[in-house]
Formats: sequence, structure tokens, C-alpha cells
Amino acid sequence: MLADDVTYRAPGRMNGQGKAACAQFFAGWWDTFPDAHVNVHAVHLAGDIVTEEGTFTGTHHGTLHSPAGDIAPTGRSVAVDYIHVLRYRDGKHVSFSLLFDRLEMLEQLGLLPAPAPAPAS
Repeated sequence: MLADDVTYRAPGRMNGQGKAACAQFFAGWWDTFPDAHVNVHAVHLAGDIVTEEGTFTGTHHGTLHSPAGDIAPTGRSVAVDYIHVLRYRDGKHVSFSLLFDRLEMLEQLGLLPAPAPAPAS
């Protein structure tokens, strides 16, 4: 359940407020990666805060709306680790803070060159 004044933040200075904006943000991921899957590795509880660690996977079959502009589907798969901090008030979500490595995701989509492998020691 989302609070009426729920807020979200994500990499690239993406943010919004209200149920509709929050739902639209998360729905955009499922539209972009229709086969998306979230594998939660750990959940940490501290009072009214829940921190989730996981990996998001999916294949880029829809337009990715980014702060820098729209990215056409590449057909490539991604596997990106994330940390998600959720805050609650009276049993409802009041804020979401999503953290992930945008550079790594863009590399996996083939939009940026991947780093060279580290030299063998």
C-alpha cells in the first residue's frame, strides 16, 4: 500500500511524488524489460525502514525512458545489482530510494564500451 504522499528517488536524479508517479516509475521498468525478474538476496529491517539487496534481470524489449532521453530497445539482457530503501508510516510506503549502477547497465545494453579485463597477476 502506498501513502498518498509517497516519494521515490532513483539514479540520474529521477524522482517523483504521489501514488501515480511512483506506480508509473516502477511500471516503466516492466514495460522496458517485459521478462523482468527481481532476485532478492537480503532484507534488513530497522524500525520503519526496510533495506532490500537484490539483482534485477531482464531483456531490453521496450523503450527505456532515461533522464538523458529515450533509449530504443537493444534486445540485450541485463543483470544489475541494486539496493532499495523503503520507508513506512502507519503500514504504508512513504518513500522509496533505489540505487543501482547505471554505467554497468548501459555497458550491458551495449551503449557504452565495457571496461577492459584486469590484467592477470
